[in-house]
Amino acid sequence: MSDRVVVVGAGVLGLSCALRLLEAGHRVDVLARDLPLETTSSVAAAVWYPYLALPQDKVTSWGRTTYDKLTRLAADETTGVVMRRGTELLHEPTPDPWWVEAVPAHDRVPPRPPYDDGWSFVAPVVEMPLYLGWLRARVEEAGGTVTRLAMAHLPEGPLVVNCSGLGSRALAGDLSVTPVRGQVVVVEQVGLEEWWLVEGGPTYVIPRSDDIVLGGTEEPGEWDRHPDPDLAGDILRRATALVPALAGARVLRHRVGLRPARPAIRLERIGDVIHCYGHGGAGVTLSWGCADEVAALASRG
Repeated sequence: MSDRVVVVGAGVLGLSCALRLLEAGHRVDVLARDLPLETTSSVAAAVWYPYLALPQDKVTSWGRTTYDKLTRLAADETTGVVMRRGTELLHEPTPDPWWVEAVPAHDRVPPRPPYDDGWSFVAPVVEMPLYLGWLRARVEEAGGTVTRLAMAHLPEGPLVVNCSGLGSRALAGDLSVTPVRGQVVVVEQVGLEEWWLVEGGPTYVIPRSDDIVLGGTEEPGEWDRHPDPDLAGDILRRATALVPALAGARVLRHRVGLRPARPAIRLERIGDVIHCYGHGGAGVTLSWGCADEVAALASRG
């Protein structure tokens, strides 16, 4: 197979789809207004967790595939993927999460006031600047290209894969995909190994090798990419209440990303266009499962 495919978007979904398509024998060119380290993906705390993404059945399936792939990638330290145990705390007793079948195991934890329930599991934590660089390098080593190009509409085929996220409002004429603003504070690493999350977010503490990402916010319909100092102060207070060891940690930087939310993820083929967008806060979590499906749709001709 040597059909040319143009992938629009160079975030984690665009690059993952590009690599899967290259592995399937396609010639692939990635075109994007924002290069990988400029995308929303680069801002993500990127712990594996289905967040702001539906429908549940497909998200569970795509998430399981991605969990397994990221687990394998964690064996290679150059990928930036690290398996870390963490805990999600809940305000009241809660049934198992709907996505529980996507993870190999999860354990209940005893109440920790003011939280009455919680569970713990091992999840991939993806250090996005390193991982996006690794993905781009794999795409280019496989013969693909990554080019900056601002577009007013989707390019002509023969086959186009639309992974443009919020850009799909214009490129696909889909106003149902909307931003959910997320602000984070990155602080120095103070010796944390485990991640913490409060009831699906947006409060979380995600340790990485050299720093810790503290979150966050969940602001539907908000387009402002400038960090808000008041929100930053609130994030620091919430994170320190959750993990007291963060008290006094030096702030390294502030980041803002706009999650591409949609009532349901759009992953379908319409003629010579495959749409793959609307992943909310779960782009990394679902990336390889969705890339597999995109590659399967591309092979159907």
